[in-house]
Amino acid sequence: MCGIVGISARRDVVQSLLSGLQALEYRGYDSAGIAVIADAAVQRLRAKGKVADLVARQEATPVAGQCGIAHTRWATHGVPNEGNAHPHVSGAVSVVHNGIIENHSSLRTELRALGYHFESQTDTEVIAHLIEHLRAGGLSLLAAVQAAVKRLHGAYSIAVVSASEPDRVVGARLGSPLVVGLGEDEQYLASDIHALLPMTRRFIYLAEGDVVAIEPTGVRVFDAEDRPVERPVRESRFDLAAAQKGGYRHFMLKEIHEQPQVLADTLEGRIAGGRILTNILGVDAADLLDRTEAVHIIACGTSFHAGLVARYWIESVAGVPCTTEIASEYRYRDPVVRPGTLFVSVSQSGETADTLAALKLARQRGYLAELAVCNVPESSIVRESALVLMTRAGPEIGVASTKAFTTQLVALALFALELGRAKGMPEARYLDGVRQLERLPALVAEALRLDEQLKALAERFANKQHALFLGRGSHWPVAMEGALKLKEISYIHAEAYAAGELKHGPLALVDADMPVIAVAPNDHLIDKLKSNLEEVRARGGELYAFVDEGVAHDLDADHVLTLPTGGEFVAPVLFTIPLQLLAYHVAVLRGTDVDQPRNLAKSVTVE
Repeated sequence: MCGIVGISARRDVVQSLLSGLQALEYRGYDSAGIAVIADAAVQRLRAKGKVADLVARQEATPVAGQCGIAHTRWATHGVPNEGNAHPHVSGAVSVVHNGIIENHSSLRTELRALGYHFESQTDTEVIAHLIEHLRAGGLSLLAAVQAAVKRLHGAYSIAVVSASEPDRVVGARLGSPLVVGLGEDEQYLASDIHALLPMTRRFIYLAEGDVVAIEPTGVRVFDAEDRPVERPVRESRFDLAAAQKGGYRHFMLKEIHEQPQVLADTLEGRIAGGRILTNILGVDAADLLDRTEAVHIIACGTSFHAGLVARYWIESVAGVPCTTEIASEYRYRDPVVRPGTLFVSVSQSGETADTLAALKLARQRGYLAELAVCNVPESSIVRESALVLMTRAGPEIGVASTKAFTTQLVALALFALELGRAKGMPEARYLDGVRQLERLPALVAEALRLDEQLKALAERFANKQHALFLGRGSHWPVAMEGALKLKEISYIHAEAYAAGELKHGPLALVDADMPVIAVAPNDHLIDKLKSNLEEVRARGGELYAFVDEGVAHDLDADHVLTLPTGGEFVAPVLFTIPLQLLAYHVAVLRGTDVDQPRNLAKSVTVE
């Protein structure tokens, strides 16, 4: 959920540590800190709030050192304050940590009995004391970390320094990402390559259970059995300009307007001659799709909504059963896996803790294979899946997902059509679906021209406290996504319902102060939806209808916004665009932090 940076060099690293933290601000956090080794001691600065507050501390009481660690924290144990901020210190040792240590309570009791005093409410402080205890017993910092992590239960990535070894940073990971950056006479650690890109393009992605020691002269990696190992070095092609606002007021608005291009990127090289190219999922995909008798999609948050849309497509065009489930629920039940079931995980970051844990469980439960739909090529979910379909959204900095969601929809549409083709869907319907996808980038560009109309509509929402979103069929998940966007960044309470459920309870909420937003494409459910919307009008609700051209003149609503007509495979993407823009403009009017909404983080790497 939070960010780690570590550097060992032959120069002062404080400014680079701070810059690394600034590059990770998009992930969401509530406090920040750094620790460097200088004058045979740990020198530490911490601050509640933004990295800017930490920078101010550094300017007021500067520290300097050639070896150090830094951290942005998203609170899991203990309230957000300076005392709970990382790094934590025990004697000569200082630690930063992402993840959750599930056995922290028993370790705390043990360490207190050994005379260690706890100054924070965090689970992380037990790591610092445990490593210091082992190091004081005669172990090197590397050996102490290797011994300590064997006692930790849960998920973690850590970076550790010790005043007794002033040029070394030791890192370890299990269930939470950690990457090594390679430089000239300096080496780096980070939870995300974004923190290191100004300094290096060469990276080592650590495997589960790895421990690494970095020094100015080089890097040593050890596996979970403490054996020296060589991990491949990869060159990043990430475009630094993609992580800049590029003249937009917020990253979220920039990423909304990038969607025509990234959708084209997602389709590029995957369609030719009006057909989807074979083996876009991998060399064995054709055989696997032939043998697929069911699909089980696992995801969280926005990715879960994409999976819900895909469920409608897969069952409609391929005729095989499909279930979509929240990853955090899947982990704690015993699903019945039918023979021939394909497991599909959907994740923007590829590091979502619940989704990654679900994938690991799936590999033990007899699925036909695992397919990852993901945006980050070197992520854990991609590396651990047999089949991969990259979404190609590029870096998404805004915490509230926009382009990652729509590219997930396009990737899942490609998958649904390929599965449908393997299962004998009518050729005409297949070719029409491909044509719809080919036209999609241009249609999204057309939908973005509604920005000014949505900005005007947003003024009617700015003082509201609640909103209701409605949809039917594959547009019910689109309504869910619209409600999520509004609540994420504007802090307006919003809920989404299948429109047919109105009379089963939600109508009790409808009055003149409750805006109701309907997603109304011209599909086979439009007449049913119109009847549901009449129920809203009869109760005095203020109705906002997002419709396509075939419905615009035949719907009774207070406000009608017309989108281009696309078809069943592109309508969910098109109708997502105005919902994103509406949420954005409402949030701006309410003065919230659009790119970094309170209490949220970009990559959810804890349970």
